[in-house]
Amino acid sequence: MRIWDVEPKYLCRKHLLAEHRELHGLWNILTVHGGTGGYSRHPETLRWVGKTKALYARHEELVREFARRGYDHRTPLDERLAFGSEMQDVFRDTPEEQIRMLKEKQCDCRARGSDVC
Repeated sequence: MRIWDVEPKYLCRKHLLAEHRELHGLWNILTVHGGTGGYSRHPETLRWVGKTKALYARHEELVREFARRGYDHRTPLDERLAFGSEMQDVFRDTPEEQIRMLKEKQCDCRARGSDVC
């Protein structure tokens, strides 16, 4: 499970769609299930506890990138469930490290990220 901390424009289709899917799963853990069960103790989940407002904002960034690429989006989040910090400041890997990781992958993220770092 990973929610990237880089601009969605740097993600290839595969990683953009995967992050969106995982974000919805994480949103459900944090809002519907009260932070229990499943992946509730996963490091990626733990860094978003108390930051559903920031997670909501990340989702909206992904949705804007979907629109830019001509993808159809039909899974909005309920903004009324967004609380806490509006900003994510806890990282598993720094955004710079994440760009490096994406460049090393055998996907289109490598080409998208070539103009950063």
